[in-house]
Amino acid sequence: MTDRIADNMETFGVSSTVGRLLGIIYMNRESMTLDSLAEETGMSKTRMSQVMRQMLALNIAEKEFVKGSRKEHYNVESDYAQTFISLFTTNWKDVVSRNMTLERRLRERVEQMNNAVTDATPQEIVERIETLSNELDAWQAYYNWIDRLVDFFESGKIFDHVPIQDSHKEDNHHEK
Repeated sequence: MTDRIADNMETFGVSSTVGRLLGIIYMNRESMTLDSLAEETGMSKTRMSQVMRQMLALNIAEKEFVKGSRKEHYNVESDYAQTFISLFTTNWKDVVSRNMTLERRLRERVEQMNNAVTDATPQEIVERIETLSNELDAWQAYYNWIDRLVDFFESGKIFDHVPIQDSHKEDNHHEK
């Protein structure tokens, strides 16, 4: 099952190492230390620390306090849908942020070109500047849409439209 989870994580663009640790902690059913993860995987504690930081950044793992232990313990989300939402939204937020930053820089350049237009500027150049501006508008609209989609997932409203059904109901649905 751990290997299957690792394979599934690659589908989300996440390394198989992250998926493997997710599976190991999930199957352990309780939090684990970097030492226990290193022992389980045969990887170094340093590598475990790097991967765990990545998992924390993806919001699919969290530090957990364990009474009587001075070591850091880590646990993972046990809700598959929430793990999907965390991976989906974290990755897309990053994509939106990077692309909107680029869009702002490109828009500044297009604006500079537009401000440099004179009566002597060839019509072809004026049309190309207008085309670039329109493409940036479409690009901005697309990334705003993705941003709203991320909000839709994070708010939980997705489940109003696409509910998670229990396996018994799902089995009956497939029989029809």
